[in-house]
Amino acid sequence: MFNTTVWNRLRYTAYAPFYDMLGTRLFRKPRCIALDQVDWEPGMCVLLVGAGTGLDLPFLPHDIELHATDLTPTMVRRTAKRAETLHRDVECKVMDAEALDFPNDYFDAVIMHLIIAVMPNPQQGLAEAYRVLKPGGQLCVMDKFQPDAHSAGASRRLLNHLTSALATDITRQAQPLLTHAGFSIVHDQPVLMNGLFRAILAAKPTLPSHG
Repeated sequence: MFNTTVWNRLRYTAYAPFYDMLGTRLFRKPRCIALDQVDWEPGMCVLLVGAGTGLDLPFLPHDIELHATDLTPTMVRRTAKRAETLHRDVECKVMDAEALDFPNDYFDAVIMHLIIAVMPNPQQGLAEAYRVLKPGGQLCVMDKFQPDAHSAGASRRLLNHLTSALATDITRQAQPLLTHAGFSIVHDQPVLMNGLFRAILAAKPTLPSHG
């Protein structure tokens, strides 16, 4: 059986040397817009999931406790190197976004930029983000999504077989994924390519939902 997690680790190891060249300028503004939506407070405990090479680090407050994870060891090493260059204290670990090794209700905010569309099981990844967030915690998402108003058509689903193998799923919808995981959407803003990429701030309810 094809193992998507292993394939993701292999392909992002291969992409790592080129990742900054492709992603730095294109996603600089979208990252800033997404992170500006967060209600930052000094001393917050923050988790950066799927940190890649750490391109979010320059735009994050310095007065927070920051943890960064990625599935690919090469990416984690690059994030750690970037943190060192920026004189930031960041706890960097190799970790699967769908099986986070953190306690329940631990973080004030979780950042998931450009990862929901590449996770093999985004429902599980979002369930893990929900689990490790404190009640009232914030989820900051920036990614590509199919419009919520309608599901992907046949041609897009066909193209998705190729894009999923090479880079990313282009058929996932933000609202169904986030609400199914238990989140409430607070902000939702298009940030790139006529709304293909969106910056979304969601919240974990203060009181547990019953279901």
